[in-house]
Formats: sequence, C-alpha cells, structure tokens
Amino acid sequence: MIRAIALGLCLLLGACAAHTPLPSDIPDLEASLPLSLHIQREQAGMRQDWLLIIQADGSGLRWSLFDPLGVPLARQRLHAGAWQDDGLLPPNAEARPLFAALLFALTPAKQLARGYPAGSWQLDADGQRRLNPNWRIGYRSPLDFTLNSAPDTTYQVSALPPAENL
Repeated sequence: MIRAIALGLCLLLGACAAHTPLPSDIPDLEASLPLSLHIQREQAGMRQDWLLIIQADGSGLRWSLFDPLGVPLARQRLHAGAWQDDGLLPPNAEARPLFAALLFALTPAKQLARGYPAGSWQLDADGQRRLNPNWRIGYRSPLDFTLNSAPDTTYQVSALPPAENL
C-alpha cells in the first residue's frame, strides 16, 4: 500500500515538473498588442499553418489560435499566472504549453530573470534560449524565430503586419 502511494506521488510530481513554466507577472512583450503571428508547425513530415492572435485582456492576455480558414482551434486567457479556458472549444492539449513557450520567446531577455523561476530557463551567449521541460528557441529576429519541442516538432513563428498597414 505504501509503495502504491509513493508511486502515485512520484507520478504526480513528475507530471507537475513537466509543465512549461509561466512568468510570475505578465511581461512586456517584444511587440505591442494586439499581435498577430503566423505559426507553421511541422511534425513527422507534415506541415500545418496557424494564425495566433495575442490581445491584452484587462490584467491578462487572451490567446486565440485559428486555422487558415479562420476556424478557432484554441482560446485561452492567461490571468493571475494561470490559464483559463475562453469559450466553448474542446480542450487542445498542445495549446497551453505552446502558448507558454511563445510567451517566454516574446519576453525581452532583460525581463526573464525577474519573471521566470530560476533553473527553469537558460539564455545562451548567442541569444538563443531554452525553457524547461523541452523547448529550444532560435531567433532570426525578435519576432521571427523557431521553437523546437520534442524530438520531431518544430514551430516557425513570424509576425504578421498590423491590419492597418495591409
């Protein structure tokens, strides 16, 4: 019985440790909001294009992910350091860790130490970043970068021009 409880606690702690960390406060981002991002996901040789809109929402942020036809794939609010479902969409297990990694990637380097727990991230000498549990961010510019997660999933991220400039 004690072994079963110990195993259950170890599994629970392992599951908690595997979550992508969030900052203690909403950081200033590399770009003004609302921010529109084109995300190209590649996994196992298959590509998908997505549109992500990040908006200010009171003291939090609203994240809305769409396919190329405008069909919503995920909607989340980040408020008081926690994710909240926004709308009636079915759960999207990939959205929250991806959004957390994107928030980390969009946070200016000088704000990382203040907002993220020590030991949960790393800033390399060349400006590239790592975020636990398994995210690597390689930059071409502050709003043009690649997120790598797991052995075979890559997200190419680039900013779209503001709507008033189209």
